[in-house]
Amino acid sequence: MEPSSPTPEQVFLEALRRHRAELRESMSALEQALAAPAPTRLDAWTQRVHVALVELSADFREHIDITEGPDGLYGGLLTTAPRLSNAVARLTREHAQIRDLVEDLLTCASEPEANDVNRVRDLGTALLGRLVRHRQHGSDLVYEAYAVDIGGET
Repeated sequence: MEPSSPTPEQVFLEALRRHRAELRESMSALEQALAAPAPTRLDAWTQRVHVALVELSADFREHIDITEGPDGLYGGLLTTAPRLSNAVARLTREHAQIRDLVEDLLTCASEPEANDVNRVRDLGTALLGRLVRHRQHGSDLVYEAYAVDIGGET
């Protein structure tokens, strides 16, 4: 018996899993950059945080495209499971809020003074917390719609 080809839905969900793993890696890189020692090496710390934020920002923009785009998760999901429209609306609002947090942090972290390190860390930690909760909400949504655990750590 020949193995069956994956359905378009299975292919899409597998791509979603891979992207979730990439976003998680970006989150981890930011967490590590924020936790690195800053005293007497502020320039190196700032650069590391900035690089991690730029990568996270790109991965989050891709996440928005994958979910909200014309062929994205939310459009297809609302067609097959309109009962989940409130959850989709909440996740879409979260996208805007998280995007604003990323932009605020990029601005704040661009050239922090020695006394701004704690502010950058506070904003970064708040951003990471929001992202963790957003990923949980997204995972719940996909599970409710498709009874599939997309995880995120592949």
